[in-house]
Amino acid sequence: MRPERMQLIEELIEVGRDAVSRGLVLASGGNLSARLSDDRFVITASGTWFDRLTPEDFSEVDLAGVVIGGAHRPSSEWRLHQRAYVARPDAECVIHLHPQHAVVLASLGHPIRLLTLDHALYVGSVGVTPFFPNGSDELADSAATELRTHDCVIMQHHGCSVVGDTVRATYRRALNLEDAAKATALALQLGDTATSFPTGADTSHA
Repeated sequence: MRPERMQLIEELIEVGRDAVSRGLVLASGGNLSARLSDDRFVITASGTWFDRLTPEDFSEVDLAGVVIGGAHRPSSEWRLHQRAYVARPDAECVIHLHPQHAVVLASLGHPIRLLTLDHALYVGSVGVTPFFPNGSDELADSAATELRTHDCVIMQHHGCSVVGDTVRATYRRALNLEDAAKATALALQLGDTATSFPTGADTSHA
C-alpha cells in the first residue's frame, strides 16, 4: 500500500532540504516526484526552491501528461518524471538532482565506478545520455530508455534521475550515486582507471 499523499509530500520536502544542505542542487534546479496511484503522480511546481518547499508547492499530473491538481504549474521537467513512471511501472519515486561530481564525470566521458559495497547495493548500474535541452521530449525519452535497465541515469551537462520503490530508498540511491562519483574522481586522481567492486560479490547481507 502506498503512503498517503501528505506523507509522500512531507518526505519529498525533507529530501529537498537535505539535498540543498549537501550541495546536490542549487536554487530552483532539480525536481522531485512520487507516484500517488497507478496513473498519477505529485511533482514539485515550477520555480520552487528545494529548501523552501511547502505542501502547496506541488502539482498533480497524470501519466498522459495532463495537470489535474495543484495551485501552481508543474516543473518544466514534468516529462522527465512522467516518462520515467511509464517506463518503470515499479517506480514509486523519481528524484532529479544536479550532483556535481556525477555530472562532471559523465560529461567528460568517465564512467562512474562502483567501488564500495554500498555503491553496488544501492546504485547497481548507471545509464548515461547525451545532452538535450531542459524540458524537452528528447531528454525525457532518452532518460526513460536508460531507466528501463538502470535505476540511475546521468544526463550529460545536466543532472541525474534516480528511481526507487520509496522516497527514502530513492534518495539513498541518489546519495550513493554521487558518493560513487566522488570515489571514482579520487581513484582517477590517484592514477587508477580500472578498480571497481568485485563482480559477483555477495551483497545480500549488507
